[in-house]
Amino acid sequence: QVQLVESGGGLVQAGGSLRLSCSASGSIFRIETMAWYRQVPGNQRELAATQSIGGSTNYADSVKGRFTISRDNAKNTVYLQMNSLKPEDTAVYYCTARGTTLRWVDFTSWGRGTQVTVSS
Repeated sequence: QVQLVESGGGLVQAGGSLRLSCSASGSIFRIETMAWYRQVPGNQRELAATQSIGGSTNYADSVKGRFTISRDNAKNTVYLQMNSLKPEDTAVYYCTARGTTLRWVDFTSWGRGTQVTVSS
């Protein structure tokens, strides 16, 4: 019922920046939380950053000070500004949203992911 589409991934050199974007569409009444996860082969999916509808944020220790999550509630869009990128940031980044549909059904949706590759 609710679909997410990520964009903005790509190849960048260490020290560079990327900005990821994720837009939600469908029968949305309210999105309570939007977040970015990342995953590399052989590892568990890791929470990178999250933001509630009220604006509170949380970051993984590995990205604090370098990544910034922001949210445009009117556009149902979340962004991840990634600065000072390191090779260890290389991963598939997934957007997720949790909320309630117009039919008053709770949902959790995931995007298909976008690849971020940081070269040394």
